[in-house]
Amino acid sequence: MNKTLLTIIICVTIALGAGLAGGYYFAGTRSSTGQVVTPSDTSPATASAEKEVLFYRNPMNPGVTSPVPAKDTMGMDYIAVYADGGAADNGPAGTVTIDPVMEQNIGVRTTIAKEQVLSRTVRAVGRIAYNEEKLYRIHPKVEGWIDELFVKQTGEQVGVDTMLLAIYSPQLVATQQEYLLALKNAKVLDNSSFPDIREGAIDLVKSSKRRLELLDVPAHQLKDLTEKRVVKKGLHIHSPYSGVVMKIGVREGEFVTPKTELYMLADLSKLWVFVDVYEYELPWVKKGDIGEMTVVAVPGRTFVGNVTFIYPYMEKNTRTARVRLEFDNKEGLLKPDMFANVVLKGGKHIKSIVVPTEALIRSGSRTQVFIQREKGKFEPREVTVGISTAGLSQILSGIAEGEEVVVSSQFLIDSESKLREATAKMLEAREATSAAPEDMADMDMDDISFDDVAADEVGK
Repeated sequence: MNKTLLTIIICVTIALGAGLAGGYYFAGTRSSTGQVVTPSDTSPATASAEKEVLFYRNPMNPGVTSPVPAKDTMGMDYIAVYADGGAADNGPAGTVTIDPVMEQNIGVRTTIAKEQVLSRTVRAVGRIAYNEEKLYRIHPKVEGWIDELFVKQTGEQVGVDTMLLAIYSPQLVATQQEYLLALKNAKVLDNSSFPDIREGAIDLVKSSKRRLELLDVPAHQLKDLTEKRVVKKGLHIHSPYSGVVMKIGVREGEFVTPKTELYMLADLSKLWVFVDVYEYELPWVKKGDIGEMTVVAVPGRTFVGNVTFIYPYMEKNTRTARVRLEFDNKEGLLKPDMFANVVLKGGKHIKSIVVPTEALIRSGSRTQVFIQREKGKFEPREVTVGISTAGLSQILSGIAEGEEVVVSSQFLIDSESKLREATAKMLEAREATSAAPEDMADMDMDDISFDDVAADEVGK
């Protein structure tokens, strides 16, 4: 019984050993060099060896290559370039494929390009100024001497027909005398039997009276002169406008001429506000836009006005354009030369495809973005950019609505894209160089002129 059991054990051991040897033999494979490769030999290096290595490139300068493995001056290994050029399949030059783990590590984020309406609020510092259309300067129409000033202080509010001063003018005295003489002649000739004489006397009265009116003799003094028939030494000058006295140009006893500025008045019921707008904000501002203004002198109050004019030139020193707004000031709270904070509510709205401004990669003369074609595959796309506002940029051409745009880590992707694009161009150059001898091999020797060859040799 013990001998039988021993025999069975020996047979099983021999069979097991033969099975292991056979399995090991058939599992092994031979390489092209005759070396046996076992399953345990499969590794990333072996998998990479299955691809054809074309050359090795410097990790810091893609233009520097080597046909054999090498190191750069800093001791970094050259990077192997395989037959596929490292480019993504079915994609344009520069398309990058990133492993999902690497994509997460570098923090790639994307967003959808969508169509929406853009608008902008422009903020600027403004300066309150006089309304130039409401500035008035009063000059006399005759020569003479200031007899008496009735408005002697700047800042006074005057209205239409307010008495400003009295002036003595020999010309006005002579004109009054002519008027009184015309009145006297008209009375004497009123009973004349000649109609022409009567009408002539009446016309003389009218013309002399009209002359006094044109010299700004006020109506009340003209009436008094007509009734009392007494020449007045000092005739009054009244204000033809309503406003605040900003300047008094004369004093009592001073000799004046029509060139002398007696008073300067300003109507402050409406004021202008000037703001400087930068070039990139100009597309958002147009005439008629609403402007909101606050001033330190009136806390808690917001004044509302409108853009009335955009000046057609730029300021040389600040490189800004001047924009004028108009505000009501009936309460007199606003004063010229105050500084103000102005917010322009742009009435311009643009409907277009937009992407976040941070998605743009500006390099030299072109701007591009990266489009995620599918998971892990990113394609560079050149775009034409319009105006930008609130962190969004208008895309005029290059992408369509609904495409997924990279908004984070795009500069890392761009670096890899440029390396791959450069590699692809070098591969194309190498292929063109290697194809040249084959083309010459296909040529018929009869087509070659030996005279031409000899001439070429002499030229060399």
